[in-house]
Amino acid sequence: MDDDIDELLKKEVVVFGGGCFWCTEAVFKMLKGVVSVEPGYAGGNKENPIYQEVVSGKTGHAEVVRIEYRTAEISFNDLLKVFFATHNPTTPNRQGNDVGDQYRSIILYTTDQQRKKAKEFIKTLNSSSKLGRPVVTQVGRLETFFPAEKEHKNYCRNHSGAAYCEVVINPKLKKVKEKFAKLLNKI
Repeated sequence: MDDDIDELLKKEVVVFGGGCFWCTEAVFKMLKGVVSVEPGYAGGNKENPIYQEVVSGKTGHAEVVRIEYRTAEISFNDLLKVFFATHNPTTPNRQGNDVGDQYRSIILYTTDQQRKKAKEFIKTLNSSSKLGRPVVTQVGRLETFFPAEKEHKNYCRNHSGAAYCEVVINPKLKKVKEKFAKLLNKI
């Protein structure tokens, strides 16, 4: 009985970067089984970077989100499906008008199983030719995650009328609602 409860409560963490973290945060907050989504910085070499440093492109960090999820409610494979469907993983260091290595496509895993599944998923995408070009998503172990400043957290919710939300984020959210309805939190 305790093993069943432990399995239901089991959580894992993964870090995804797919362009601006305002978009990525809003997308993953919609999914059932996701316990928390926190924007931040990872994958670089500067300790405790701040937003202005990261967007300068000189820290090596990407804008990312740290996702904690319950494995009994949402699979890592489903997280990968949503991740790859909501950004262009074939453009190096670019998502739309956001250009620079801070906007690169990156998966930072915390378990060997996540690493294996991410690499298999990318291999499948590349062999399917659906995307037209090879996936350039980096896959690496999460070393350190630095939380973003307070003003970047819940950006879409706190600035719903902002042009960036209307033009960039809302179309992504609409796509997720249409394509992944079974994975969404019931409201």
